Amino acid sequence: MPNETRVADQLPMIPPTPGQLAWQRQELGVFFHFGVNTFAALEWSDGTLPASSFNPTDLDARQWVATAADAGARYVVLTAKHHDGFCLWPTETTDYSVASSPWRDGQGDVVAEVAAAAEEYGLDLGLYLSPWDRNAACYPDKPAYDRFYQDQLRELCTRYGKLTELWFDGAGSQGREYDWVGIGEVIKETQPDAMIFNMGAPTIRWVGNEDGLAADPVNYVVAETDFSQYTTYSTQLAEALYLPPECDVSIRKGWFWADRDQPKSLDHLLGIYYRSVGMGANLLLNLPPDNRGLIPDADVERLRQWRSELDQRFAEPIEATVTKIDSDGDSVTWRADFTEPAVLDHLELVEDYRNGQRVRAHRVQAGDRTLADGLTIGNKRLHAFDELQASAVEIVTTGADPVLAQVRGYRTGFNAAPQIVYRASTEAPDDAGH
Repeated sequence: MPNETRVADQLPMIPPTPGQLAWQRQELGVFFHFGVNTFAALEWSDGTLPASSFNPTDLDARQWVATAADAGARYVVLTAKHHDGFCLWPTETTDYSVASSPWRDGQGDVVAEVAAAAEEYGLDLGLYLSPWDRNAACYPDKPAYDRFYQDQLRELCTRYGKLTELWFDGAGSQGREYDWVGIGEVIKETQPDAMIFNMGAPTIRWVGNEDGLAADPVNYVVAETDFSQYTTYSTQLAEALYLPPECDVSIRKGWFWADRDQPKSLDHLLGIYYRSVGMGANLLLNLPPDNRGLIPDADVERLRQWRSELDQRFAEPIEATVTKIDSDGDSVTWRADFTEPAVLDHLELVEDYRNGQRVRAHRVQAGDRTLADGLTIGNKRLHAFDELQASAVEIVTTGADPVLAQVRGYRTGFNAAPQIVYRASTEAPDDAGH
């Protein structure tokens, strides 16, 4: 068994809420970063880009959401307001919004169009509302800005139907204390079932990098969360909480579209899937619409290739019947019997974590051969290995009363997860905002 010292086995056993469990089982979401930055080829801007610069010629939210749905996403998250303060809905709190742009003659509402498209395609909707606002004149006045921000949040929470997630980005906010009690009251009153990302009173957390990668162990109960990739600051929680991670990454180098960027390779995106969903975390993959208001053709095609390859590998599982065959203290041995001898090179393990994540370590064996080992399992754990024929495999788990819910085999033609040969996270913007 691998070393278990990194697993949070000293933390309390906390079960997920029904909402957390439902969110985790969605596995894949798509992020849409869109705003005035799109028209200036910037990652961050300082709140002075004119609202008139926002003018997509062919905006089609249905194309965005259809692309996400075709890729297998179950939810989408839109940057309703990024750090620059520009609002993609006609807010009553500021003139710095789509209402002051030439797009749709100032009558447009990007949030409404994305919400309608999500409903049409059966995807859940999440919204990103940056706490840091570089345009708001009231930002230096903490009480005034707290009221301003809560008013914006209330508008978003009451105009666009049920929200699955509210995304709070810590970038730019280190050292700033927002009125999280008041923010929480707005959420509790208007969207009590929405997942809260990473700040305030979170119910889900940031994985800690913008590469889209989770590391073993993927602990669902934690005592602290990472704040932002632009600081080493972490939030020490008052008590340990059940906070499953979300792995965010962009299909391109940048979060916002820029013509200079190209989508990541197919192998890189496959590697991200193995290191996020395949590790028991959710993946939130950013697809930035371009200055026409469309997901670029190259990105759509790369997503089509990605989905096709995932389907080719994992669409036809070889199901197994799982039986507990031995127990010795914290060690439990399970046998997964296939209906007939099967040729395998991948296994998918699924833990029943409805009463808490319990597997601290595991090992997969076929006879005397060790196929794979690791720490946590959680929602899903993928293992790849050299091809073999087997009628059964055994899984040895360590933990407090773990339950192994499912084992599936696959014959993919590959004996290893795709390697990510370079890191391609979004770097902190330089002085020019790139």
